[in-house]
Amino acid sequence: MLLYRDEHLLVLDKPSGMLVHRGWAKDGPVALAIAREIAEKPVHPVHRLDRGTSGVLLFALDPETVRSLQATPLEKRYLALVRGVPPERGVIDHPIPNDEDGPRVPATTEYRLVASSPVERVSLVEARPRTGRLHQIRRHLKHIDHPVIGDANYGKGAINRDLRERYGLARLALHALEVGFFHPVTGVSLRIVAPLPANLAEPLERLGLPVRFDDFEQPFEI
Repeated sequence: MLLYRDEHLLVLDKPSGMLVHRGWAKDGPVALAIAREIAEKPVHPVHRLDRGTSGVLLFALDPETVRSLQATPLEKRYLALVRGVPPERGVIDHPIPNDEDGPRVPATTEYRLVASSPVERVSLVEARPRTGRLHQIRRHLKHIDHPVIGDANYGKGAINRDLRERYGLARLALHALEVGFFHPVTGVSLRIVAPLPANLAEPLERLGLPVRFDDFEQPFEI
């Protein structure tokens, strides 16, 4: 779904299960191709989302715009359903690799507990990455012993299967809710939000965790 478009930028709401780039897999459309079709010209991903993560995905429509955006960190807000009940707030400062075989590099994620389920030992967390490493939020939440539900790499298979069978949560429970930044050409402050998709919102509702936007803090001051 298209969230925003102008002469320099295009923003999509990527569904869970969709790749950003075409890789070895040949199973369905990729976000890059969809963005290119909408723009009718080459597009450049400004950041990345894991295949299982849904939400805001930003593209630049020219090389100058992508360079400008990549020079300034984006303010990003994610929602994650995690195992257990983490502290109310925290900062995870833990080095992780920036690619599969690379060395560990500095990585920081701020998080906030939004609510805990009244029926299962799981919680809804808001996470704000301050760096952009591979699988950063997933790895950081695993590091504090609260892995994201539905995560086949860093989570627990038995818990994932149980919540899938009883609550219909058949995906990675991680959503890129919001991206905030200054427009690289106009200088206008933009805040782009992707609604929670039904395949995540409905299981959260069954878990007693309905998402209301007034549950969240004020928009980013950028």
